[in-house]
Amino acid sequence: MVNHEKTDLHGITVHTIETKKYKTTSFILQIKETINEKNVTKRALLSYVLQSGTKDFPSSKELRSALDDLYGATLNADLSKKGENQVISIRMEVANEKFLSNSEPVLDKAFHLLSQVLLAPALENGVFKENIVKKEKRSLKQQIESIFDDKMRYANKRLLEEMYESEPYHLNVYGNENEVDTITSKELFDYYQEVITNDRLDLYVIGDISTNEMIEKVKKHFCFPENRSEATVTDEQNREEKKITEVKEIFEEQDVQQGKLHMGYRTYTTYSDDDYFALQVFNGVFGGFSHSKLFINVREKESLAYYAASRFESHKGAVFVMSGIETANYEKAVKIIKEQHEEMKNGNITDAEFEQTKAMINNQVLETIDHPIGLSEVLYHNVVAGTNRTIEEWMDGIESVTKEDVVKVAKKVTLDTIFFLKGAGTNGNENI
Repeated sequence: MVNHEKTDLHGITVHTIETKKYKTTSFILQIKETINEKNVTKRALLSYVLQSGTKDFPSSKELRSALDDLYGATLNADLSKKGENQVISIRMEVANEKFLSNSEPVLDKAFHLLSQVLLAPALENGVFKENIVKKEKRSLKQQIESIFDDKMRYANKRLLEEMYESEPYHLNVYGNENEVDTITSKELFDYYQEVITNDRLDLYVIGDISTNEMIEKVKKHFCFPENRSEATVTDEQNREEKKITEVKEIFEEQDVQQGKLHMGYRTYTTYSDDDYFALQVFNGVFGGFSHSKLFINVREKESLAYYAASRFESHKGAVFVMSGIETANYEKAVKIIKEQHEEMKNGNITDAEFEQTKAMINNQVLETIDHPIGLSEVLYHNVVAGTNRTIEEWMDGIESVTKEDVVKVAKKVTLDTIFFLKGAGTNGNENI
């Protein structure tokens, strides 16, 4: 189904997917490092600075103009946390020159521009340009501050801080607001050089392309420092072994109309495990869809919640429940959510819940891989987990899951932490 070739060059792994499905060529550059307290904020700021200017196009305006000249190419960078890793993703999409009326070398120019974003940033006096760093500090601080205004994201952030307080996973992928202003251009540039020397780099090129031609383009344009690490083997994941003896319950009060109830479960299953597919189906039956137990029982039957759903983190092995409730309904909502988990542990899963969930998961996968970015994200799971699972194997894996498999996973899933953001001065909440 997917023609995925992988080539290890000096310092970078190139993934090519040849397909005639798109009239554009997509580049997705993934830069991975284990998340850590020392660098998390610098790394977040770096992702903003890299997309703000290059040696040849030393300002945002000039960089945007260069993209316009490439028939309206797009370029953006963002951050994500995949398990214990903080990943910078730089994405670029350009028109495929095969479909243009003239013979401009768009592909070659695109490779040059992307390589400049990574390897030839805009500098002055040997470090990042001060005006760019100042501007991007403001953007990063706004991004961090916006989490407080979005109460669902805020509650999720606080749940992770409490649940993983002694593990790197508690760190916010955008870093610490208080550290942003303390980072100098020189410190940021020193860290950038560490990234270029040591981080794992994966470049996905997707479109109507030739693998051999893409490899030659990478060799031509991506010239890494001589001391660039050859180590491209995925770091072994820090497997979570913590056993839960007591559920942590955290309450916080703010001036909000709707309480945010977030619950974190440890699953002891990650992407590389054989029962990963059963975990996917577990999450789907539990709270992943509108037919799931949480939506039907917490929201529809009991009218307790404005929303009630669950999601899982493939590389950390966690399931998170999110629900918006009236503060007075806290005890009842927690009780019913726990009951839905017990139902699954006892095997009370209807045929309709089970089959509809598997069909919905497969539809989600097909929709995701229909877009180049989604396709690269699915394939990148293998890099993060150190596996080599094809998309066909992935879909067969879901299909082969049995109810007994889901029950086994449900029995491993363990509630760790409950975080409740309740309204200030709300009546009827004396017991919390």
